[in-house]
Amino acid sequence: MLAANVMGNGLFPLNWTRQFSIANIPALRADERTDAVTEDTPATPKRPLTLRDVSEASGVSEMTVSRVLRNRGDVSDATRERVLEAAKELGYVPNKIAGALASQRVNLVAVIIPSLGNMVFPEVMTSISEVLDNTPLQPVVGVTNYLPDREEKVLYEMLSWRPSGVIIAGLEHSDRSKAMLRGAGIPVVEIMDTDGTPIDSVVGISHRRAGRMMAEAIVKAGHRKIGFLGTKLSMDHRARKRFEGFTEALAKAGLEVADQEFYEGGSSLEKGREMTGAILSRSPDLDFLYYSNDMIGAGGLLQCLDNGIDVPGKLGMAGFNDIPLLKGFSCRLATMDSGRSEIGRQAAEIIARRVEAGDEGMTEGKGERVELTPTLNHGDTLRKRPAEAAYPE
Repeated sequence: MLAANVMGNGLFPLNWTRQFSIANIPALRADERTDAVTEDTPATPKRPLTLRDVSEASGVSEMTVSRVLRNRGDVSDATRERVLEAAKELGYVPNKIAGALASQRVNLVAVIIPSLGNMVFPEVMTSISEVLDNTPLQPVVGVTNYLPDREEKVLYEMLSWRPSGVIIAGLEHSDRSKAMLRGAGIPVVEIMDTDGTPIDSVVGISHRRAGRMMAEAIVKAGHRKIGFLGTKLSMDHRARKRFEGFTEALAKAGLEVADQEFYEGGSSLEKGREMTGAILSRSPDLDFLYYSNDMIGAGGLLQCLDNGIDVPGKLGMAGFNDIPLLKGFSCRLATMDSGRSEIGRQAAEIIARRVEAGDEGMTEGKGERVELTPTLNHGDTLRKRPAEAAYPE
C-alpha cells in the first residue's frame, strides 16, 4: 500500500528499480509445506505472526524482541543472534504500520530534488542511499521540476506519510513550503547551496564563491571579452548566484559580460550547440564562453570543434558541475566540482544521526552547517592565452 500510494503521487522509492516476481519463488513439495491442505483438512487461513511468537521461539521477553528488531537498547550479542534467528526461521516481518501509529513516524526520508533528468542529482541520491542503507531508514524521492507550486505539492504528499526526516535541494522555498518544513517537527537538511539562512541544517557550497573563483581564473588566464550562456536565472537560484558572483569578480577587474544567451527547459548537448552558434554569430570577437552547466558547455565545445574554431587558442570555455560525461571528450572542458557525492553523504549522515539520537525538534538557525569548497578543474579549455593573443593589462 505504501509503495503504491507513494508512486501514484509521483514520488519514487530510491530503490524503485528492484523487481520481484512470484515466479522466482521455488515451488515446495507437498511434504515440505507446513501449511499443506488435504481433502480432510479445512483451508483455514493462518493468523499473522506476532512478537509473542518470536518471544516464545527465542525464549526472551517481547520487550527484548522489540528492542532487537528495532535495533534499540542494550542487548547482548548472544540474545540478539537468538532473536534474529528465531524471527528468520518463523518468517516474521515487523509491522511497520503499527510501529508508525505508535511513534507517529515511518522510517522514510523524503528526498526532494528539482530534476531526475539533470545528471547532477543521481550522484547525490546514490550517496544518500549508500549511507541510509546502513540504517533502518529508506529514502523516497520527489521531483519538483524547479517549480515552487510543484514543490509544495510534493512536500505536502511526503509529509503526510510522517517521514523521519527531509533532505531538500536549495534554500529558496515558498512561504507555504517553509511553513510545512518548520511545522513538521523533524530534521530537515537543505542541500547544494549555503548562500542563505537554512530552516534547520544545510550542506553544500557557496555558489557565489564558485562564480567568483571561475571569473578570477578566466581573468588570470588573460581573457577579456567574455560571454555567458545559461538557463533563465529566475528559475535556477543556484545558477543565478554563480552568475552574481561571476559578474562581481569581473567588475573588480574592470570587466563586464560582453554578451549573454539564455534558454528555458532542460539542459542538453543540442541546446548548448544552438546557444553557442547564436552567441558567436552575434559576437564573433568573444574570447571566452562561460556556461552555467557542463551539459550545455559540452554541446558548445562540440559546436566549436565541428566548425574548426580553435579551442582554447582562439576561444576558451568553462562549465560547472564536473559531470562524468566530460571524461569521454578528447578535449576536456574546464569545469568546477561542487562535491555532489560528499553533499549527499553528509546530508544523509546528519539525518541518520539525528533520528538515532531521537532529536526530532526543529533547530532553526542552530542546525549543522557544512560548507564544502568547490574545486576548479582547468581541463583543456582554460589555459593562459599566448602573449600575442592576450590583451594588455
